[in-house]
Amino acid sequence: EDQKQHLELARDIAMKFNHDFERSFFPLIEPLIDGPATRVMSLRDGRKKMSKSDASDMSRINLTDEPDLIAHKIRRARTDSEPIPAELAGLEGRPEADNLITIFAALSDLSKSDVLQRYGGSPFATFKGDLAELAVETLRPVRDEMTRLLADSAEIDHVLRDGAQRAAAIAEPIIDETYAIVGLLRPMRHQTGTS
Repeated sequence: EDQKQHLELARDIAMKFNHDFERSFFPLIEPLIDGPATRVMSLRDGRKKMSKSDASDMSRINLTDEPDLIAHKIRRARTDSEPIPAELAGLEGRPEADNLITIFAALSDLSKSDVLQRYGGSPFATFKGDLAELAVETLRPVRDEMTRLLADSAEIDHVLRDGAQRAAAIAEPIIDETYAIVGLLRPMRHQTGTS
């Protein structure tokens, strides 16, 4: 959800280009914001989004965090003294509770209502234990792959080079046509990925 502004800017640019050059060249994109966790909030303050720029490392789960640290952060996440509600209306005015329920829903592919039905009336201590286990297991493959890639800089270079070549293959014809529409000569291309 917090990236929507970038898509809106791209849409505005496409609309302006299409209007100015009287053609439907660039597609008018629409954001698809779906699922229970369109915005994940801080583990320390349920009114602020989870961010790597937050001064407290305890406010977020980093994809490189060790399993024990992920579990520790979730168990220490801020909540209130009330038990987990059984219905969505019970989350109103409880941003930290809503955030943890949202995270559980996203990681388990359940709706927030389903999570509340399962845990309604339970204390947060029980729920946090289950959420910690779910988060550790769900994030484990991502963490393992990141750890593997970070240990192999040659593989990272290869992935970046391959990605740049594939992106260029898609972008070059569009850039060529854009230059033609605008009436500009295309500058000489630099060869990418050759050595």
